[in-house]
Amino acid sequence: MTESGRLDYHQLEQLDKASLINLLVTLQEQVAAQGVLIQVLRDQLAKDSHNSSKPPSSDGLKKPRTSSLRQPGQRPLGGQPGHKGDTLQMVAEPDQVERHAVTACPHCQTDLSGLAATGYEKRQVFDIPPVRVEVTEHQVEIKQCPGCGKEAKGVFPAPVSQPTQYGDRLQAQASYLNSYHFIPLARTEELLTDFYGQAPSEAVIMAANQQLADATAASLAVIKQRLVAAEVVHFDESGLRIAGKLNWLHVAGTPELTYYHVDAQRGQNGMTAAGILPDFQGNAVHDHWASYLSFTQCAHSFCNAHHLRELKFIHEQYQQPWAADMTELLLDIKAEVAATPAPAMSLPADRLLHYGAKYDTIVAHGFMANPSPTVASPPKQGRPKQSPPKNLLDRLHTHKVGVLAFMADFRVPFDNNLAERDVRMIKVKQKVSGSFRTQQGAKTFASIRSYISTARKQGHNVIAAVHGAFAGLPFAPL
Repeated sequence: MTESGRLDYHQLEQLDKASLINLLVTLQEQVAAQGVLIQVLRDQLAKDSHNSSKPPSSDGLKKPRTSSLRQPGQRPLGGQPGHKGDTLQMVAEPDQVERHAVTACPHCQTDLSGLAATGYEKRQVFDIPPVRVEVTEHQVEIKQCPGCGKEAKGVFPAPVSQPTQYGDRLQAQASYLNSYHFIPLARTEELLTDFYGQAPSEAVIMAANQQLADATAASLAVIKQRLVAAEVVHFDESGLRIAGKLNWLHVAGTPELTYYHVDAQRGQNGMTAAGILPDFQGNAVHDHWASYLSFTQCAHSFCNAHHLRELKFIHEQYQQPWAADMTELLLDIKAEVAATPAPAMSLPADRLLHYGAKYDTIVAHGFMANPSPTVASPPKQGRPKQSPPKNLLDRLHTHKVGVLAFMADFRVPFDNNLAERDVRMIKVKQKVSGSFRTQQGAKTFASIRSYISTARKQGHNVIAAVHGAFAGLPFAPL
């Protein structure tokens, strides 16, 4: 035997047939195991944001050629048809008018200062006046009672509780900047100082955030009720670092509502604690995270944007034609759904049967190219390990109804992009301001973000909605 532990040619010649067979079997097993490991490592290297669920931030400096599933040329550059422009328009009654006289003719230099104007050309400048903090002093009367001789005082308004304090509008702006635009506490303090000459401390801003969260509790309860009663709700979850530890942000949303919940658990326990899925009986749109399927009282639809990315990966990495066929089928169905005029709420029955049959055929071709793995003897604990193509095929086969729900019920969307957009805002917050310091701080932010995201979706001015909450009049979600 050589120093590396391998048998040399002469030693192999000395082995009997049985020993050689055992050696070959062992080598075959080692080669097969190494092949599986090599494929796993290749798959890991090949995955990025364009062919998997990995976020674009994980792509590093070498970005993929395209991270979007949208094909070039589908939309023209610039504003899209139906987009409402925001061109600055003149107002009929400006706040002030400055007239600029013409004193001499620019052509012959004749004096015009004594002539009346025959008309005016107008231009308007939109600006804000100089802003300063306005200080209101509250005084309560002090009187000497002639009846008992004791001192009597008036009563300050309920919000005026300290000798000096910041008012609702300044606190609303502080929370708006910190919670809506993700400006860190220190920079929010600097910004308000530059604007107004006042420097509310970080503690003041944090207290304002907590006050806002408390003031919007009734609105959040209504948001949860509306979501539980909704026909279709998007769900997603994402990692959230709090005090250096991994927590999870759960989001439930519709085009009009958003609700965030922070929990230490990602799975069923965290979803239950969020308080929506346990009582929800509509159609839940999400990815294939198995914990969602534990809620059996509702229907489940699956994000086809995830499927398209996985299919792209399988077609590129494994060169399997069925993956390209399934991609084409899903996009064809999506296009036909988009082209179906109202008031139709589903594709015609014959088209549903047609697409269902094509779906089954493609899945069958996929299974032919990816047979089930042989079970080792004796069998190992747990399911046999499968390839990514086989795993996806199993999901597409098992959850056909949920994958194709968007063609049978137009209320169900093709993808789960709405929830992913809602989650993205929290990821932006972490990138700009870093992780949360405390569990309470994260929960406060989630409450505020639920309120202002819903306000924005329902067409409310966010700063007005925030100030309304500080004034005791939070908006009531529809």
